[in-house]
Amino acid sequence: MRTISKFCLSLMAVSSLALTGCQQYIKPQEQPPASGIEAPDQFNLQGKIGVRTPQQSGSAFFTWAQEQQDFDIELSGILGVGKTQISGKAGEVTLNSAKTGLVSAATPEELLERATGWQAPITHLVKWVQAKPATQQAQLNKDDSGRIAQIQEDGWQVDLSYADSATLPNKLILKQALETGKENRITMVIQNR
Repeated sequence: MRTISKFCLSLMAVSSLALTGCQQYIKPQEQPPASGIEAPDQFNLQGKIGVRTPQQSGSAFFTWAQEQQDFDIELSGILGVGKTQISGKAGEVTLNSAKTGLVSAATPEELLERATGWQAPITHLVKWVQAKPATQQAQLNKDDSGRIAQIQEDGWQVDLSYADSATLPNKLILKQALETGKENRITMVIQNR
């Protein structure tokens, strides 16, 4: 039972942090203002996220509201654990559930490491969800339509899938190769944008 509880905490943290990294998301239809400052972030997403490690796996449904740098994410259905609330604003990210209580940190990466021991570039997800690289060092592969189909960046491979002629992905699979020859994998399915 202790292994399941620890795994539930890990799944909640990874799931929530995979989402909280998107606090700088820019709506694809908007153009940055002429001043060069990015437009405010405002969006709502719904979908499902799954995490698989060599030891365990699990999934959760998410609802995510973003208002500039402030966000609220609710996860549910995590192995029957119930709801988990994740909130963030500049300089503070919190995770709260009946199982874990309140956990907080300055960044999503710090909270992920504190809760699970994982180190991952979670804030890159803001660009990956938009089918964009997060750094200039990223290696890209494109599909026949010219859309980014794969991003290799900071030790992660991100495979992007699109519905028909959509310009934004509806599915992302993030893979991190491990020294053991196995991998950590996060699958994110966006059902509504």
